[in-house]
Amino acid sequence: MSKQSHFIHSSAVVDDGAIIGKGTKIWHFTHIMPEAIVGEDCVIGQNVFIASRVEIGNRVKIQNNVSLYEGVMCEDDVFLGPSMVFTNVINPRSAVERKNEFQLTRVLKGASIGANATIICGITIGKYAFIGAGAVVTKSVPDYALVTGNPARQKGWMSAHGGKLIFDSKGHAVCDISGINYKLSGGRVQQLNT
Repeated sequence: MSKQSHFIHSSAVVDDGAIIGKGTKIWHFTHIMPEAIVGEDCVIGQNVFIASRVEIGNRVKIQNNVSLYEGVMCEDDVFLGPSMVFTNVINPRSAVERKNEFQLTRVLKGASIGANATIICGITIGKYAFIGAGAVVTKSVPDYALVTGNPARQKGWMSAHGGKLIFDSKGHAVCDISGINYKLSGGRVQQLNT
C-alpha cells in the first residue's frame, strides 16, 4: 500500500503489522498496535488507542480519547463518540493476570455510541442501535434500539438515518429523515424496502 493511500499525523504511532485501509485518516497522538485492522475511509480522532487484534470496519468514525482494547470488533459505519469507554474483562484486578479472559464485544453496522458512554465487555450492540451519551451498557442491545441511562435501558427505536421511530398500533413507522418504512414485530425492528 502506498503512503499516499491514507493519512497518518506525524505525532501518531502506527506499529508494524497494523493494517490501515485506503482513505483512512489518523490524527494526533493516536497509537495503533500490531495486528490491529482498520478499514477504509475511517476517521480516527486525537488520542485514540487501538489494541492488537481489534477489528474496525469501513467508514468508522472514532472521536477523541477512545480506547479500543483487545476483544472489540466494530463493523462498517460505526460512530464512537468522544471519550466513550470499552472494557474487556469483567472482574479486573491489578495483581491477577486475566489476558486469557478478554471477552468479545461486537458493535454492529451503523451503530452509534454517544460521548462518555461505557460498554461492558462480552455484549453485542445491534445494527443501527443508538447508545445515548453517558449510558452504561451492561447487556446486549437489539438492532435499531435507543438506550440511555445508568444502567442503560431501552427508551425507543431509531432509524438507520438517526431519526426516532414512532410505531403505530400496527407496528409501522416512517423515518422522518429518509422516508423509509420500518416494521416492529415481536420486539424486533425491520427496515422495509421502499
